[in-house]
Formats: sequence, structure tokens, C-alpha cells
Amino acid sequence: MARQLIKGNEAVVKGAILAGCRFFFGYPITPASEIAEAAAVYMPQVGGTFLQAESEVASINMVYGAASGGVRVMTASSSPGISLKMEGISYCAGAELPLVLVDISRGGPGLGNIAPEQSDYHQVVKGGGHGSYKLIVLAPNSAQEMCDFTMLAFELADKYRNPCVVLADGFIGQMMEPVDFPDPLPSLPDKEWALHADARDEHRLISSIELEPEILEKHVLKLQQKYAQMQEKEVRFEEYKIKDAEIVLIGYGVVSRLLQSVVDEMHNQGIRVGLLRPITLFPFPSKRIQELCSSVGQFMVVELSNGQMVEDVRLAVNGLKPVHLYTRLGGVVPSTDEIKEQVLKTIEAK
Repeated sequence: MARQLIKGNEAVVKGAILAGCRFFFGYPITPASEIAEAAAVYMPQVGGTFLQAESEVASINMVYGAASGGVRVMTASSSPGISLKMEGISYCAGAELPLVLVDISRGGPGLGNIAPEQSDYHQVVKGGGHGSYKLIVLAPNSAQEMCDFTMLAFELADKYRNPCVVLADGFIGQMMEPVDFPDPLPSLPDKEWALHADARDEHRLISSIELEPEILEKHVLKLQQKYAQMQEKEVRFEEYKIKDAEIVLIGYGVVSRLLQSVVDEMHNQGIRVGLLRPITLFPFPSKRIQELCSSVGQFMVVELSNGQMVEDVRLAVNGLKPVHLYTRLGGVVPSTDEIKEQVLKTIEAK
């Protein structure tokens, strides 16, 4: 596939197809609707299936069924739609089913608006549904990464038999950028645990229910071990001009692009500012943030929310250095000048 100028939402679907996904079940909601629209166009062209369910609840349960059959399957929605899917997501996590869920966050709470926010962080990163489970969460900041991280999401979902989320804000989903598409993956190996509706299923069961407390405890502890492996092996982040920085800015998604421009502009003024961009929100780059405490004077987290990721940053810093927060809400995206002003105030107040 040649380089294409497309929206991030469309890049998601093309990346999914290149990763071997052939099933999409969803329900349209702005600003994620183009994902369902693109799936409706492209899935049938590769022999796949697109089905618009009657609701978000129905769509996630269709994903559960397809994932039980061992196929690569995905769905997508936006903030209130993700809320409706949460029970099914918990069922999928409990049944150890690999799937990919794309969340294009919008303003909230309630119906809110269709402008970009990052207030789904708690809902997605902290579990959102019932029970002691975790989702792998990837945070792209470009149309290219919407493709690349969707492909990575399928890989990680299969590797750990766990749902994986691509969490982007409405800005990243709607912006158009050039995307270079990689070659499609070769045929995927059979999953020995999957259901095939034949004799192989005699001793196989896909379920999240365990009525005996001790058996359920054993299962949930097994899940916790898996999450610990993710934390050890799958942490991803990006650093920019960290060396000799007196203050490090932390942000993800569209905010990270703004922060990179802020870092460049302030370096031109002789002000030592660095950037750490979390790519995996779970597992979170806590260890690296802890390490930076030995050389960095302070941190500033910038979020399009009431301050949600900042809690994980503060846990990582553990009181060793100040952690400041600057936020905008309701879909308001700050300008680089606005962020620079806040950084300067923080430095001067030290």
C-alpha cells in the first residue's frame, strides 16, 4: 500500500486488516464513527465481516463470541459508548480473550460534546468495569501511530490473551496525516484454546464464571501474575531532550505533540525543558519516572481532563520531587503559548 493521506480513524481500520483482523462489530458514535464506516467499506473487501450491532452492549458481546473462536476481532467507540461496553470488557478480561478496542475520547461527563478530551483515562486504564482486571492501553499521537499501534495492539492482545485498548482523543482520530502502511502479516497460527464447534472443543470452555471462591481467587491471582509480566516487559515511552532538563513535561496523545513544540521553543530561549511521553498507559512507565527524580528538579503533567494520569505520575515520584498539573476541560485544547506561560510560572516559583 502506498503512502496515503487519511484520518487517524481510517488508519485504525487499515492497520487492523494488515494485522489479520477480519471481524468488526460496532455502533457509530462521534468522533469515532469513521472507524465503523471504514470497517464497513474495507472488511468485506478482504473477506471479512462488518456488522453494525443494535447497541454498544450488543457489539461487545459479539466481540466476545468471535474472540472465543480464536479470530482477530475489534470494536470501536467513544467515551459514553465505552461506558456501555464495560461489563462486556470485564467478561472478556475474565475469560482471557484477546481483542482490540479503540476509544476515541470526547468531552464529558454525560453526553458532553464531540470535542477532544482525555477524561477516559480512569475508565480505561484503571479497569472501568467490575472486578480486579487490567487492560493493555496504548496511546497514539499521530495518524501513523493509529495504524502502527492498532497492529501492535493485536500482537499484545494475543501474546497475553487480554483485551488491548488503543486510547486516542478526538483530535488524533479526526486529523488527516500521511500514513505509510507496512506489509500485511502472514497467516496467523491456530490458537489451541479457541472454540471451533467440532470435536476439538470436547474439553474446552471459554467462561469468566467460577462459583467456588477458592477457584476464582486462584484464577484472579493468575491474572495478576500476567499483569505483572506486562509491567516488566511491555512498558513503552518516548523521551525528548531529557538530558540536563530542569523540568520534565509529561503528556500523551495530542498533548504530547503540543509539549514537544513547547520544549523546542523554550530550548531556543535557553530554558532546559524535557518531555516524557507515555506510550503505554498500562503498563505505565513508573520506573523511568522514578529514575528521573535523581536528575530532574520538578515535573509538570498536562492533560485534557480534571487530572487523571497525574495520579500515576505522583505515585511514581513518591514525593521525591514536585509534580505540577495544568489542565483544560470540555474539549478545549491549550495553545503552546498558554502551556509555555504555565511552565515559566512553575520555574519562577521554585
